[in-house]
Amino acid sequence: MSSRLSALVIWAAVAASLAYWGLRWLAQPIAVPANATPVSMDSGSKGDFRRLLSGPAAASPQAVDAATQSALAGRIQLQGAFASGDASGTGGVALLSVDGQPARAVRVGQTVEGTMVLQRVDASGAQIGPTEGPAALTLALPSLPAPATGALPPPTGVSTTAMLPAQPALPGLAAPRQPPEEAARTDD
Repeated sequence: MSSRLSALVIWAAVAASLAYWGLRWLAQPIAVPANATPVSMDSGSKGDFRRLLSGPAAASPQAVDAATQSALAGRIQLQGAFASGDASGTGGVALLSVDGQPARAVRVGQTVEGTMVLQRVDASGAQIGPTEGPAALTLALPSLPAPATGALPPPTGVSTTAMLPAQPALPGLAAPRQPPEEAARTDD
């Protein structure tokens, strides 16, 4: 009995192996899509990784003149802001667009452009300036557009007089009661 069982197991393993290798040999490989591009290491990040792994750069305090303020005001636009609940304005995120590029989220303390960092975000806007100096630029949030107002046209196909629909009497139920003046008119 054990020899029959071992022969069954061996022949089952041989059949499974033949089926596996037969399907591998007969199967057609999947073609590479036409829009596939080969991976290359040249398309990776091209940046200074020391800046990524280190803290914010220490900048010397410097006075910002009016020309720098006007240049910054023309280049940076505040698209939106999320201020934290504290009154200090030290927490929050602003959506800033620099030189017409798509807006990016900047946290308080992160570099916006060059030596300028986002110093404060509150409900009215954001302040940008050097790391250890006064605010060089105050950006206000854009105002919301006026709400759309108007009037709907009057409905068509509806009469202004109130008409009660005639209700058919169901067997076994009393007819609906009519007001006394209508009952008097129908009796005549």
